[in-house]
Amino acid sequence: MRRAIDAVIFDLGGVLIDWNPRHLYRKLFDDEAEMERFLAEVCAPAWNLEQDRGRPWAEAIAELSARHPDMAELIAAYRGRWHEMLAGSIAETVALLERLHAAGVPLYALTNWSAETFPIAEERFPFLGLFRGIVVSGRIGLVKPEAAIYAHTISRFGLTPSRTLFIDDSARNVAGAAEAGLVAVHYTGPEALARDLAAFGLPVAA
Repeated sequence: MRRAIDAVIFDLGGVLIDWNPRHLYRKLFDDEAEMERFLAEVCAPAWNLEQDRGRPWAEAIAELSARHPDMAELIAAYRGRWHEMLAGSIAETVALLERLHAAGVPLYALTNWSAETFPIAEERFPFLGLFRGIVVSGRIGLVKPEAAIYAHTISRFGLTPSRTLFIDDSARNVAGAAEAGLVAVHYTGPEALARDLAAFGLPVAA
């Protein structure tokens, strides 16, 4: 597994930041199964991905509320109370990020995130300042795992794919990165990531 790595690209949500709509909707639903149906069938991942691609939140909320008028208040909360979906940082992974930064490893981020809500994260999480650059899907109209977003990131930062490590908690996004020529690992937790980083010879020891 060990090979020369010149730079590391991190995903954000689910890797460094604990974002999950359930953090909000558990406050709004008494029944867990009903909440899961709502998040699977109404404010579904595919619907949210379009905001990550750049669709305005006002348009998305209005369109979905017209189709589900009985759930309009719950739908509006997805944007109006979006900040409550952020539980905080994933401290152990942030610690790994900080060690890589202290060792001088060039760090970048590639995230599926709405351009409208990303400023909330920028204000809340100072560690985002450790990245030399961040590609936010909603700002460029592309999303993972589309090939174009990896090509954009590689070109924008002048990276050599075969010497760039990509980390994501989505297996689909990892597969897309690998197809783009990046060295890709599936994030399953900070301990496993620490082992992966060490296997590539990257400095992560405390």
